[in-house]
Amino acid sequence: MKLNQKLGLGIVALTAASAHAQYAPPPPPTPFQGFINEQLRNNDPYMNQWDFGGVDRLRLEGKHGFAVAGQGGSLDFRDHGGLVNNDYVLNKLLFHVGYTEKWWNVYLEGRSSSSLNDRRYAFVNGAGTVKYQGVGPESDTLDLQQAYVMFGNHKEFPVSVKAGRQELSYGDERLIGAFGWNNIGRVFDAVKVRWQNSLFGVDFFASHPVIPEDNRFNNYNPYDSFSGAYLNTALVPKNILELYMLARNSSPQALASEPVPQFGQPSQRDIYTAGGRMKSKPGEYGDWDYTMEGAYQFGDFKDPRAGAPAGRQRQDAFMFVGNVGYTFSQAWSTPRIALEYSFASGDNNPTNKVHNTFENLFPTNHKFYGYMDLLSLQNLHDVRGIYQFKPTLRSSISLEGHGFWLADTHDSFYAVTGAARGGAATTAGTAYGVNPSYSSFLGEEFDVIAGYALTRYAQLEGGYGHFFIGDYIKQSLSSTKFGSRDADWVYLQTTIKF
Repeated sequence: MKLNQKLGLGIVALTAASAHAQYAPPPPPTPFQGFINEQLRNNDPYMNQWDFGGVDRLRLEGKHGFAVAGQGGSLDFRDHGGLVNNDYVLNKLLFHVGYTEKWWNVYLEGRSSSSLNDRRYAFVNGAGTVKYQGVGPESDTLDLQQAYVMFGNHKEFPVSVKAGRQELSYGDERLIGAFGWNNIGRVFDAVKVRWQNSLFGVDFFASHPVIPEDNRFNNYNPYDSFSGAYLNTALVPKNILELYMLARNSSPQALASEPVPQFGQPSQRDIYTAGGRMKSKPGEYGDWDYTMEGAYQFGDFKDPRAGAPAGRQRQDAFMFVGNVGYTFSQAWSTPRIALEYSFASGDNNPTNKVHNTFENLFPTNHKFYGYMDLLSLQNLHDVRGIYQFKPTLRSSISLEGHGFWLADTHDSFYAVTGAARGGAATTAGTAYGVNPSYSSFLGEEFDVIAGYALTRYAQLEGGYGHFFIGDYIKQSLSSTKFGSRDADWVYLQTTIKF
């Protein structure tokens, strides 16, 4: 193979490599192509061009001390006086067919997402939308997940084009991710052009996020555009370097594009994100590894909250993440310890003409800021300790601890969705809001996640998390009428590939 081909393929492989920043399920004992694929390919080698298969994931999840969306008086960490317990079952079934030729391929994937006993409203209405309970925000009975065609062959030509409904996933998915933990996930109607040569690879894409709506075919939001360029190169000695420029442009109509979306839609904004990520190549620093990422945002933003300034504010925000780890490669279970710090700016004066809160864009936040999914990369300091080990070839365990602080107490406490926590309170100590005089300490979270590969096609996974509330939460809910409490989360999940 020529040098430029090796470098180009290396860029793709290194970019696709899983990050050390989150729990990784154990690999199957032997490779599995899928039952249908194995049968067809054993009988006819030319059937290698076809791909039939899918995944069925079943999860039992329990949340105690969590807000139950849409239920009156329900707040995260509220002790009593409102519904804060929710135990439910989620099932996500994905089924696909693909076909590959030398210069093109096509992929079609359907999805069925269902839930049982979920007490959350699917959508708590905003302007121009309808409050909708249904069977919860993670139910979308039957819909099209992906449908795209790709033209190109990077072994022979540097340019490829991918068009249609597709996932977008870059870096560790801190800003752009497929949100796979969610029972629906995230897809875009997009066009992506990739240029790849011996020095670098770069994607140029233009897209609209798809809005999940149960019992309706999912359409994209035509008033919410997401585009950008994402470059990666393996030529920096011992490192992988990624650089990106992203644009999210949402018009005033974006907020109410569809009447009953499963997730809230954005207010008007034109936000541009310039950033970079550097990551060590596997084994280049012995048993040490690291990842660093930083980004700056500019443009403008319209805050939809009551009391926000009229008109748009100038966006001026940034984030930084650093992770360093060490793997005891010669020890039993090959344990890895790591320390991570995440920062995202908050607004030091929400009433002025500058908006300093970092926009989290389209992340998979479940991986990073506590598996309990209580925070996003906005107005945040997060110090994270990680201990991961593999007792057997078929098992993996991760123990993690977090300490959380607000970056600025003049700004809100943001949920994993990116929404600012609030409440209908009229007096201090009965809900969340903007409280400059309160402590910045939010609390601590401890998580344990374990997985076991039962067979080459079935996996079992489970986890537990506990959030120890800090002074900010205690002060926010200090009223003797309501009070505050720690939160608990537990889940058990099976994944079967076919």
